[in-house]
Amino acid sequence: MSDRHQLADPDTRFPASEVDPDGAPAPRPRRRRGRRIALIVLLVLVLLAGGGLLAGGLYYRSVNSSIDRVDAFTGVPEESRPQVVAKGAMNIMILGSDSRDPENTGGSRSDTIIVAHLPKDRSSAQLISIPRDTWTAIPRSAAGRGGRDAKINAAYAWGGVPLMVQTVEKFTGVRVDHVAMVDFSGFKEIVDALGGIDIDVEQSFTSTHSLNPDGRREFTKGRQTMDGATALDYARERYAFANGDFTRIKHQQQVIKAILDKAASGGTLSSPTKLNAFIKATANSASVDKSMSLVDLAMELRHLRSGNLGFFTCPVKGTGRIGTESVVLPDNAKAKVLFDAVRRDAVPDILSAGK
Repeated sequence: MSDRHQLADPDTRFPASEVDPDGAPAPRPRRRRGRRIALIVLLVLVLLAGGGLLAGGLYYRSVNSSIDRVDAFTGVPEESRPQVVAKGAMNIMILGSDSRDPENTGGSRSDTIIVAHLPKDRSSAQLISIPRDTWTAIPRSAAGRGGRDAKINAAYAWGGVPLMVQTVEKFTGVRVDHVAMVDFSGFKEIVDALGGIDIDVEQSFTSTHSLNPDGRREFTKGRQTMDGATALDYARERYAFANGDFTRIKHQQQVIKAILDKAASGGTLSSPTKLNAFIKATANSASVDKSMSLVDLAMELRHLRSGNLGFFTCPVKGTGRIGTESVVLPDNAKAKVLFDAVRRDAVPDILSAGK
């Protein structure tokens, strides 16, 4: 299986509106002071750090117990949830936000939505990104918000994590077993803990929302080693590209793979000092659902490396406008094929069939 599978290839700009369609202030999620979390915190911990930490079980359990817990499933009607088809497989919904994004001033939207599928045999993992502006049906929340079509990330603003679970399950037909919440700002700390990562930049571009004092950073085509700040700028930039958020999704996937590669090959797991820095840079502010055990998951996935990961993007027809909003139009027929394979624990099968 190749390292990355891009199932969407739109050719129009992807502007994103962050205005709450209901015009009401969205609830601000509880955040521990100083939160520095990356999109890949969960994946890094369980796919790589797990093996090295098994020898230090007590330490790992203390890390697990210190992670923030979110109430992800309270109020989600059981009768509306997809049934489990492939027993033993696991699906984790990862929600990421970019607190430094100039459009994200309220912290009430989820900038990144990923369904991470772990097959029953735990021999691989598939990460499927759903563009945040995907137009879909949002169920009505317990507080009476939603109940209509909107951008998929509006669900978080209207009903928090439980409504996001309902919305993703309704859109994909895949039952969500666990939830992890992360923040892009943590990219910097994680990458620096690894001593930098290597990225192949496909095209030269200028980031205009950089961490640099002047807000700009130049990226030159070709392979380069990035420190934390550079990797964060690379992973969060979307305005410089015609394909906007789709290119950003691709860059996020590149950074995830590069982090996993560096952690596996750079001596991190065999060095207590490096491993401890790596753990602190990822686990201290992680938020996962109440029933998720990183200890158990780490033990199951300790043999996985980046070569066992498949990266996907939910199929789309392109972008457009509905009313005053710029939206992503999903290709429901193709998406059904992909997510049905996830439900049946048969994602590798659709790849080998050339779909």
